[in-house]
Amino acid sequence: MKSKHLGIWLALVVEVLLLTILTSSFGSDGSFESTFLNWSNISQVIRALSFIAIMAIGVAPVIISGGIDLSVGSILGFSGVVTAVLLNNGIDIFSASIAGLVVGLLSGFVNGILVTETKLPPFIATLGMMSIARGLAFALTGGETIRNLPPEFIAVGQGAILDIPIPILILIIFAVAIGYFLKATKWGRYIYAIGGNEEASYFSGVNVGRMKILVYTLCGLAAGIAGVLFTARFGVGQSTSGLGYELDVIAAAVIGGVSLSGGRGSIIGVIVGSLLMGILRNGLVLLNVSAYWQQVAIGLVILLAVILDRKTKR
Repeated sequence: MKSKHLGIWLALVVEVLLLTILTSSFGSDGSFESTFLNWSNISQVIRALSFIAIMAIGVAPVIISGGIDLSVGSILGFSGVVTAVLLNNGIDIFSASIAGLVVGLLSGFVNGILVTETKLPPFIATLGMMSIARGLAFALTGGETIRNLPPEFIAVGQGAILDIPIPILILIIFAVAIGYFLKATKWGRYIYAIGGNEEASYFSGVNVGRMKILVYTLCGLAAGIAGVLFTARFGVGQSTSGLGYELDVIAAAVIGGVSLSGGRGSIIGVIVGSLLMGILRNGLVLLNVSAYWQQVAIGLVILLAVILDRKTKR
C-alpha cells in the first residue's frame, strides 16, 4: 500500500472510531450500542455514498488531466428527470435508463467540446453546463416531483444481490473499469501525461484535444449512471436532485489523493475519499449538528484537502 493511501486509510479508521465513540451509549445491563456502528446505518451510508463515489470516479480523470467539472450534480438531476419522465410516459425501464445515461454522456461530450474547441476554461464551460442542465431539469418537470415509477425500476436502487446493494455492485464494476483504463491502457497514461505537462504531451504526439473530450464524456456518463440510480433509489424524479453534489464529488477526489494541479491520483484513493465524505455527513447528522454547520464542516474539509494537496505538490 502506498504511503499516501496509507494516510487516507488511517484517516478513515480514525473517523470511524471517533464516530463510534461519540454515538455510543451503555444500557442498564452494561450492553454497548453505537448509533453509527450498526448494520442499518452502515447500509444507508453505503447506499448514499455510492452516487458520490461513482461521480468522483468519473471526475477523477478530468482533474488528473488538469481540468475540473462543476456540472456533475446538475447532470445527475437532468439524467434522473429524463429517465423518470420517460418511465411515466410508458417507455420501458431499459430504454428509459439508457436514455438517462445518454443524456449524461452527451452533456459530458458538450463540456469536452467547449473546453477543447472554443478554448473556454474548464471552470467556465462546466459552470455554464451546470446552469443549463439544471434549467432543463426544471423545464421538463415544471418544478414538480415525478412519482409513481415502476416498482421494478425502484428495485434497482433499493434492492440487493447476495445482500450487496445493487448501487454498490455497479460502483464496484465502474471503479474496476475506470481504474483499469487509467492504469493499464495507453489512453490512461496519456491522461496522466497531459495533467503533468500538457505542452510536452502535445509535442510527444498525444492528441490532447481528443483525450480531453474523452475524459469529460466519461465524467458525464458517470453522472448519468448516478442520476439513474439516484432516481431508482428514492423512487421519484426531482429537478433538484444532486444539488450541491459537485462540491462533495470534487472534495472526495481531492481527499482521495487526486491533485488539483493534475497528473496524479488513483481510483482506490477516490473511493476512500468518498467514504470519508459520506461517513462525515452521516456522523454530523447522527450528532444532531445543524445543517448550516454541516456545510461549514464540509467546507473546512475541502479547504484542508486543497492545502494538503498544495503542500504535497511542492
